[in-house]
Amino acid sequence: MAQVEASSRRSVGMIHTAGNAAQISPRHLVLADQVEEVAAHSGIYMRFVKPSCDRIFAAVMLVLLSPILLFTSIALRLTLGKGVLFRQERIGKGGVPFTVLKFRTMKADRRQERLDVGSDRRRTHKSTSDPRHTRLGRFLRATSIDELPQFVNVLRGDMSIIGPRPELPIVVEKYEPWQHLRHDLRPGLTGLWQVSERGNGEAMHDRVDVDLSYCDSVGFLTDLRIFLATPFALIRARGE
Repeated sequence: MAQVEASSRRSVGMIHTAGNAAQISPRHLVLADQVEEVAAHSGIYMRFVKPSCDRIFAAVMLVLLSPILLFTSIALRLTLGKGVLFRQERIGKGGVPFTVLKFRTMKADRRQERLDVGSDRRRTHKSTSDPRHTRLGRFLRATSIDELPQFVNVLRGDMSIIGPRPELPIVVEKYEPWQHLRHDLRPGLTGLWQVSERGNGEAMHDRVDVDLSYCDSVGFLTDLRIFLATPFALIRARGE
C-alpha cells in the first residue's frame, strides 16, 4: 500500500507542478484524489492478495499451457529460425521500464519493410492485416497465443494478471501529467480496456481514460468481473 500511495502522491504532484494546471480538467484532479483513496482502502488486497494470486495463477497457467507453449516454440523455430521470443521495452509500475515477452509474429527482416503507419502507432501496430506478419503470426495474434509468454512477466513481478495496458515508451513520452496516474498500478495481461475498448479505434487519450477508470475502481470485485469477461472479449475480438 505504501508503494501505491507514494506513487499516487508522485503522480498528483506532477499534476500540480507541471506548470499547465489550467489545461487539466477538474475531472482529472478529482480522479487523482480518488485513486489515492482507492489505494488506501484496498491495501490488503493490493499489497498481499493480488500479487499472491497473480504469481500462483501465472505459475499454474504456465504448467497447464506448457504443451501449447512448446508446440508454438517449435513451429516458430521451424518457420522463422532462431529466436522464438520477441522482447520489447514497456513502461511498468511507477514509470519503471521492463522487458515484455511475446512470441514472434513478424518476419526477421520486418524493420526493412517500411510501411506508412502514420503518426499514431497505437492505431496501426495491432492490425492483423500488416504484411510483415507471417501466416502463423496472424493466427497467434488473433488467438492471443502470442501473449502467453507474459505469464513469465507476471512471475517476475513486472506485470499483473489484471491491470492497465503496458504502454510503449514512445507513447508515454507524449503523455500529459494526468495520464501518468495509470502507472500507479502494474500493467496487466488483461484489463478494462481489453474487455471494453479493444480495437475500436479510439484516440490514445480516450483509451488512457479507460485505464484510469480501472485505477479509480481497482479491487477484488472489479478484477473478478474483468477476469470473467476476458474469455468472451477474446472470442468477440476473434470474430470481428
